Amino acid sequence: MLLVCAFVKTEAQINTDQVLRVGQNALYFEDYMLSIQYFNQVIAAKPYLAQPYFFRSIAKLNLEDYQGAEADATLAIERNPYITDAWEVRGVARQNQGKSKDAIEDYNHALSQLPDNRGILFNKALAQEDAADYDGARESFDRLMKVYPGFDGAYMGRARLNMITGDTVAAKADLDKALELNRNAVNAYVMRADIAINSNEDFASALADMNEAIKLQPHYAGYFINRAFLRYKLDDYFGAMADYDYAVNLDPLNPVGWFNRGLLRAEVSDNDRAIQDFSEVLKLDRDDARALYNRAMLYRETHQWDKAIADIDKVIEQYPDFAGAYFARFQVNSERGGHLREAERDYNKATELTKIAQAEAKKAKEAAQAAGGDMATTTTGNEANAQGGDEPAASVEEYSSQMVADRFMSLLTVENNTELEGEYNNKSIRGKVQDRNIAIEMEPMVVLSYYGAPTELQETGFYIKEVDDINSSRILRFAIIVTDRVPTIDDENLMQRHFQSIEYYNSYLATHQPRAVEYFGRGMDFMTLRDYEPAIADFSRAIELTPDWSLAYLMRAIANYQMLKAESGNAGHTSEANKKGDAGHEITPEMRRAKLRSIIADFDKTTGLSPNMAFAYYDKGNVLLEEEDLTSAVSAYSKAIELKPDFGEAYYNRGYAYMKLGNREAGTADLSKAGELGILPSYNLLKRMNR
Repeated sequence: MLLVCAFVKTEAQINTDQVLRVGQNALYFEDYMLSIQYFNQVIAAKPYLAQPYFFRSIAKLNLEDYQGAEADATLAIERNPYITDAWEVRGVARQNQGKSKDAIEDYNHALSQLPDNRGILFNKALAQEDAADYDGARESFDRLMKVYPGFDGAYMGRARLNMITGDTVAAKADLDKALELNRNAVNAYVMRADIAINSNEDFASALADMNEAIKLQPHYAGYFINRAFLRYKLDDYFGAMADYDYAVNLDPLNPVGWFNRGLLRAEVSDNDRAIQDFSEVLKLDRDDARALYNRAMLYRETHQWDKAIADIDKVIEQYPDFAGAYFARFQVNSERGGHLREAERDYNKATELTKIAQAEAKKAKEAAQAAGGDMATTTTGNEANAQGGDEPAASVEEYSSQMVADRFMSLLTVENNTELEGEYNNKSIRGKVQDRNIAIEMEPMVVLSYYGAPTELQETGFYIKEVDDINSSRILRFAIIVTDRVPTIDDENLMQRHFQSIEYYNSYLATHQPRAVEYFGRGMDFMTLRDYEPAIADFSRAIELTPDWSLAYLMRAIANYQMLKAESGNAGHTSEANKKGDAGHEITPEMRRAKLRSIIADFDKTTGLSPNMAFAYYDKGNVLLEEEDLTSAVSAYSKAIELKPDFGEAYYNRGYAYMKLGNREAGTADLSKAGELGILPSYNLLKRMNR
């Protein structure tokens, strides 16, 4: 007996080591999602080991899950504080979360073991810059240059420090040195372009540097957006438009490219396509006030009055003291006719806000002069009116134009050109799923089906004991799969099998004493064929015959919700008071609410009969989330997670709900956990929400 036990222990040790090696191989080949799944297995078997936590932290760091990387690196350090790289990884993770002082402490600990490590020294210097410890940062850069005189990154880092402290001459000298050491230092070109723009508006020189940056990184959309800005400044409209076109193709999720191209198109009176561009911005951020304002102006140009008013209303909702928006609405109401009273009200409001702004500006100017400040200003038409002019209309319009130019109509450049990346942060690494163009949507419901669509990270379906019992009894004509990936059945032979199965059940029920299982089996066939109404009838009949059958309640709830979505025509939401269903009848709000109550009641009945069925709570959460009952959805997902702690889909959807509620901290934690459990879109959503 002792020999057998020793043998089993040895086998377990060998298997754990093998899984860890496979995970390291996947990590080496930058299959980060897959490597995490292997490290999860090692952690589950031997949670006291430091290495799997450390390797998993590296994978999460590359997926930009900084909170998760920090947590795993901490667990690795707790188990083995002598893994120097773990301190470095945690420092990088903390630095990317803005925890600069904590990051510096981690780097110092790592440097106590590796005092001249280039990457750690470099990251520490950047963290010191972020923490406004400029003397410390300069000291770190000087040390870097002494130990590594050929390291171009040190000169770029010190150039950034010099730019922050206002010494652009020294910054440019450092950048020139960096490029002398490495002609392929793309950040040096970008930073030097930034200096040329901001110090003396030398757009031609900046353009030459951006051209070099693009040669080195031809697939980064931000560089094309910035070059388009420079070309615009140099009156090269065609070149600017070409760069914007290429940028939005490279990165369709970047709103800046769409916005700037919209402005350029509006400038050349390509109004319809400019509207399309601003609409793309609003798909990415429905509250983007600049896009709303500019689209409203274009709607006005094209006499789409109602749409113009709707957009301006949203701007005013965000900026109730913005005189320009009221004046724009006054213009629209004046031009479309029949709305003179509203136009007059907006005109008066715009005039009032303009005078208030002028008075505040005048007061600030007098206060600055009284304090001996040098506040150079130019007297504008607005100030002239404030001092006794009698043309308020011109005053309002001029002030509006100024506000628009300042707030809404300036071309944007992408991010801060002086940003440098730490040694662990290479955006070109293959396998970064967070950079893929993935639609952000909730994970689908878990349902019972005869077919499933396995994924690379989830090759088998889920487990429900009640389903396993049915399959073991072989009482149904087909085995049931528990899945959240139901494929579309478009194979005629497969469809024919289920039509024949329905005929079999019809014949059986006509000649035998009816049983719940036959109705349930036929209902599953109807579900496979997406014929929800007879499926609901069959599940209801099964419930009548066997009132304590939890799976029948579950499937009736799912079938009813699928049918409700099909009738509503908008994935669970209706934008009009009534919509025609597939059967031709109207779905009123009252009918919809009643149906939703019955669906929730069926899920509650399911969990009452099978209190450990996590998937029923999860599906209920999905219905509540789609119906925007976010707090109740969070409660349902929390119960599902309590019952099934490795339920990645529930973590993802709860994180999604938290984000919609504005709880970024809880949402980030849940999305990090979901990614760890293999839910690929988690890292994409994490990146978007933390931009």
